[in-house]
Amino acid sequence: MSKRNKAEQQAALAPVVLAPVVEDTQPEVVVEATPRILEDLRPQEEDRSPEEIADDAEIDAQIALPASVVQRKYKLKYKARARANGERSKAAKRSTWDWLAVELAAACLDEKSKLRVDEFLAILSANGVDHAKWTNRAPGWEGRLRMTGSLALRRVLAESGELFFPDGEQKPVPEEELVRLRAKFDI
Repeated sequence: MSKRNKAEQQAALAPVVLAPVVEDTQPEVVVEATPRILEDLRPQEEDRSPEEIADDAEIDAQIALPASVVQRKYKLKYKARARANGERSKAAKRSTWDWLAVELAAACLDEKSKLRVDEFLAILSANGVDHAKWTNRAPGWEGRLRMTGSLALRRVLAESGELFFPDGEQKPVPEEELVRLRAKFDI
């Protein structure tokens, strides 16, 4: 038996000595987090359907989330803009709901306002937007893909003036929207 193996055997057979337990005399510090308070932008409850009340509750919960890419003030603006335009859908309360957002929602969102990724990527490809580098699949990736892809698509629309669909259909961008996009991107 080598010296190393013998030392390992003796260490394994040696009694284990436990250190004495020392009582912690420091008081426990409790940190309280202040809950985020949302402004009440809701109309009277009797004016709304149960589905709309549930959608608003879900949107309010998303607005209150602290770890979001979208700032809280924009989420509140989106919700207020949707309400002012008479839009009741969850998709309208989560986006700018401009002309492009409406077109993309009609083409790429399912009945529960979830993004159909393949159709969205097909629209980006039809308009010449390179989306190959957006491969992150961490939690929340669909929202980031939709937001980043929409921003890149807005730039392309400002330059071309037309939205192309994978089936060959094309729609001209409305004049007021085109003016706004060109001013935004200095084109």
